[in-house]
Amino acid sequence: MEGHVHPDFGTVTEKLAHLTSKRSAIGGAAVAVYHRGELVVDVWTGDRDAAGRPWERDTMAMSFSTTKGVVATIVQRLVDRGLLDYDAPVATYWPEFAAAGKDTITLRHLLTHQAGLHDVRSIADSAEDLINWEHMTKLLAEAEPKWDIGTKSSYHAWTYGWLVGEVIRRVTGLTVNEALQREIVEPLGVSGMYIGAPAEVRGDIAEQLVDPKAVTRLFKMTRTLAKAKSFQPMYQAMVVDDLLDVATADHIHDGEIPAANGVFTARSLARMYAALATPGDFDGPPLVSADTLREATRVQTTLGPNGDGRGGEKVGRDAGVGFNMRWRLGYHLVGTTKGVLPQAFGHFGFGGSGAWGDPESGLAVAMILNQVGGTPFGDTKMLRIGGAAVRSAERRSS
Repeated sequence: MEGHVHPDFGTVTEKLAHLTSKRSAIGGAAVAVYHRGELVVDVWTGDRDAAGRPWERDTMAMSFSTTKGVVATIVQRLVDRGLLDYDAPVATYWPEFAAAGKDTITLRHLLTHQAGLHDVRSIADSAEDLINWEHMTKLLAEAEPKWDIGTKSSYHAWTYGWLVGEVIRRVTGLTVNEALQREIVEPLGVSGMYIGAPAEVRGDIAEQLVDPKAVTRLFKMTRTLAKAKSFQPMYQAMVVDDLLDVATADHIHDGEIPAANGVFTARSLARMYAALATPGDFDGPPLVSADTLREATRVQTTLGPNGDGRGGEKVGRDAGVGFNMRWRLGYHLVGTTKGVLPQAFGHFGFGGSGAWGDPESGLAVAMILNQVGGTPFGDTKMLRIGGAAVRSAERRSS
């Protein structure tokens, strides 16, 4: 293992060493942790490709749905500047979107997965379609919601990216990756953050390595989802034919898929969440204003009298993932082996990546890796790394 770790946080690197030394582990990983503005863990280990080349300091990895939290942070920046309003209809920014009764869908609905547009299988014939921005956004603009808008949440595993991303493109005139560079990378002075990676940085991206046993389990789960009525929203939202073939190919980076194909270093992700969670620990203006961040990180999955997400009874279980995600505006709950952190917010991704910030503990934690396998919600690596970070912070503060 290379990099550096503060002695108070040695438990985190011990946990990473254990996770990457298991018989089933392949590839490599990187972990970064900030505590009260200090980078206390910045380590990497393992192989970046099938040839056995070692993971390096600036190695990036495609982090699947961890990308969604980064996209959400771009949105918060645009809200701060008055370019976006959470409660404005999406059609305000994207007029074609009003088709098929979608004129009342707001940006808040998109960010909390309550738009009823989770069904990627009905619009994508194959995973190759996922790289075609114009194709996907055109079909989503024409699509009809699966149920009454705002009545329930159902994880928009793939469609979140084009829905929120097209709003970003319409108001900025930039691609999502260009907006990422302007709104997050440049203000923070970080490197190693892309959505749809340009050719000149692809040599720094770890190769996605497939775990055959884990993929077998995934296919079994897929068949179960296809047969069970109660799992149809999950199946519709996540399963695209030939997905693994495309996800592990180099051309996955040719287009922007803002729900899934972000490539990051752990260090850049942790720095972003540290800037959000503990802005007072850094010099300069905050990345997002206190008022905007307060609204963005408040649990939103409640229904008011007008279905506007404010007040009223909780929506509860997300129809797509089977449990209450406690959706914020583009972020979800943060679980660790030390329990759910009530004030924390972030996003995890397929295969075990994830990143989050917690104002209460002062922590920001990120993990990236290049092992492809498992199930979207059955991997515990990030939970264990997070638990180790929490325990270390508690001991340090006692």
